[in-house]
Amino acid sequence: FAYAQKEAQMFFGSLVLIGLSLAMDASAIAISNGIVYEGGAKQSVITALTFGLAQAIMPVLGYLAGTGLADIISSIDHWLAFILLAGIGGKMLYEGIRELKSEELPKGDKKLPVKTLIMQAIATSIDALVIGVSFAALGVNIIQASLIIGIVTFICCMICSVLGNRFGRYIRKYATIFGGILLIIIGIKTLIEHLAG
Repeated sequence: FAYAQKEAQMFFGSLVLIGLSLAMDASAIAISNGIVYEGGAKQSVITALTFGLAQAIMPVLGYLAGTGLADIISSIDHWLAFILLAGIGGKMLYEGIRELKSEELPKGDKKLPVKTLIMQAIATSIDALVIGVSFAALGVNIIQASLIIGIVTFICCMICSVLGNRFGRYIRKYATIFGGILLIIIGIKTLIEHLAG
């Protein structure tokens, strides 16, 4: 019994670590959203829920899809993530520079578009899809695994979104530019990591 309990603890710890690694890019974007957009606690909860759900659902989809789809996805996932993140980041960068040139302060009621949030969630959870395929091969309990990953992502993104929102008020004038650059950097990082691997 003690051995089984130890194995369960090790398994849980491994899933938490996997969740943390998968949550890193989402957390960075949650900080960016918190800085750029004003929505207070409500926006932080919605952001964290969206990223958490995406990270929980994607492993299940990968688990159900099987290895055949995994090969296809792994060959294009980095490009898809790069295009989505660079596209969103480029648009934010353009808007931020335009605001500075017009010498207008960004509006205080700037809301995070739902479409943008969903695209961010998809772009940062594609790796979780491939992880789901690995779980299938290892015979992992996918419901338990996806719940842990989703909860870990939710907690990380919630904390980061709140921090970003509080920090953002001090650099609001340059927030959109900062957010755009950060998204582009994450997109490039994702592309380089996969191409180098």
